[in-house]
Amino acid sequence: MGEFSIFHWLIVLAIVLIFFGGRRIPEVMKGLGEGIRSFKEGMAGTTQPTYQPPPAPPQAAPPPAPPAAPVHTEEKK
Repeated sequence: MGEFSIFHWLIVLAIVLIFFGGRRIPEVMKGLGEGIRSFKEGMAGTTQPTYQPPPAPPQAAPPPAPPAAPVHTEEKK
């Protein structure tokens, strides 16, 4: 009961293929690798932020105010 033979590993591989499918396995393995890497960095105390939020978009200047209409003064004679 203590050793895994090649037959046991083939069964495990078949079950993984059934659950995840061939396309999702690389994604799962990438996530697993990143998780292990993050864990190792956390244990070593050398974590660096991996996510940096995008810079804020520049704010547009408000449109200029329309020119004021000229004021006509009528002189009464």
